[in-house]
Amino acid sequence: MKDFTRLFFDIDATTKTTRKVDCLVRYFETAAPEDAAWALFFLTGQKLPRAVNTRLLREAIVEASGYPLWLVEECYDNVGDLAETVALLHPPGPTGSTRSLHDMVQEELLPLKAQDDEEKIAALQRIWKTLSTNERFVWNKCITGGFRVGVSQGLVAKALAKLTGLPPATIAHRLMGTWQPTPGDYLALIDPSAETVDPGQPYPFYLASPLEKEPADLGDRSDWMAEWKWDGIRAQVIKREDEVLIWSRGEELITDRFPELLPELQNLPNGIVLDGEILGWKDEAPLSFLELQRRIGRKNVGPKTLKDVPVIFMAYDLMEHHGFDVREHPQSERRARLEEILGTGTEHLRLSPLVEEPTWEALATVREKSRSRGVEGLMLKHKDAPYQAGRVRGTWWKWKIEPYTVDAVLTYAQKGHGRRAGIFSDYTFGVWDKGELVTFAKAYSGLTDAEMKEVDAFIKKNTIDRFGPVRQVKPELVFELACENIQKSSRHKSGIAVRFPRITRQRPDKTPEDANHLDDIKRLIR
Repeated sequence: MKDFTRLFFDIDATTKTTRKVDCLVRYFETAAPEDAAWALFFLTGQKLPRAVNTRLLREAIVEASGYPLWLVEECYDNVGDLAETVALLHPPGPTGSTRSLHDMVQEELLPLKAQDDEEKIAALQRIWKTLSTNERFVWNKCITGGFRVGVSQGLVAKALAKLTGLPPATIAHRLMGTWQPTPGDYLALIDPSAETVDPGQPYPFYLASPLEKEPADLGDRSDWMAEWKWDGIRAQVIKREDEVLIWSRGEELITDRFPELLPELQNLPNGIVLDGEILGWKDEAPLSFLELQRRIGRKNVGPKTLKDVPVIFMAYDLMEHHGFDVREHPQSERRARLEEILGTGTEHLRLSPLVEEPTWEALATVREKSRSRGVEGLMLKHKDAPYQAGRVRGTWWKWKIEPYTVDAVLTYAQKGHGRRAGIFSDYTFGVWDKGELVTFAKAYSGLTDAEMKEVDAFIKKNTIDRFGPVRQVKPELVFELACENIQKSSRHKSGIAVRFPRITRQRPDKTPEDANHLDDIKRLIR
């Protein structure tokens, strides 16, 4: 536990990628396989079912520290992280635990789930006494499912690749799918001679970067393929050994959630892996992502939902062909093979069409009509590009249309967590409707640290009411918000829902009366 805690704080202390990789390599060089397996589990963002809720954490620390609940809540409000608050409020313990990470998870964390509330509180208090303050913080993160540190799965793969001499893409592939935190799985993961692949194992996804320059700066138009940028669920279809599996980008197996896809996917030849998008699709056009959300998270899809939100799989890349990994083959070759496999497509299995405009200027003109087609813009892929793992810049670009923008008034605020603890950084915005400000969106990003401090000072001076941690403020500040999509919604008081709202700038040149009206926004709905 001591070594894993040291790793956490070493990573947290630097922003340099190379130093983070070095910290990871040092840890995995000496960690026992059983500890390394669980460290890998937490570092790559996997979570155990939450064993202890926040109410029990509060009760346990009130008893252990002797502080009243109101003081614990005040501390939490300022620290912004309950796991850290608990760790700091607990009386000092030893300088470090002698127990291993594996032992703590297997013997303490996993059994918590089956215990009643009194047993859980007693177990928490007993364990906290054996840990240092930093260890208590990391332990609390593990048991609440909130473990996050500044590394990605790709960075962990780089570290293990450096340790083993294997290519990072090989490590990343082995980490996908049904990998479990066991010593055997960990040793197989880092074994250079291991060649066995689980028939259901997906590949890491290749992620495009936003185009930040003019398309003409990329070179000749003839060197690039252009496709529509679909707004659906990124997914990978695997057909191996007569079985079809559908994996989401979040490494969740979602095969059963889209039963209408399976008959046509079952007709694919064995040894095929496709990359593409699950789209809501009706009348030969994509439905909005907000409509598709009605299918997300539902394991049992009823007849009405199947009728209201039918789906297709829009394939746009080939990762495996006849059982061979073809990711290193050029984009143009993978596309040609994909066309041979899918032909003109079927009712629920489609081939993403190429946008064949011959010049960048003509392509830009077509891109402007993206919203009327229900897409987000264009994807640009170099014809010689391999299919890479993770976000690698240079050969795949997303050329999205400009977002919708709305001028809205700040109405409510709440303090953030982690780095933003103690600062009002989570904002609620309203627009005008019949003379009143109606909540339109919430946004948490877009301001610099300096701008956020200015807004924080305004909120503290201009609070007019409190609702627990939420402050209602004088409706005086106007901000420009951007969002990707706007849709009618019966679940929101305003009657609309927006996708990916974020702050683009404050508008000191505008008064609250200059903010948009709800009718202005409704007119933007496609």
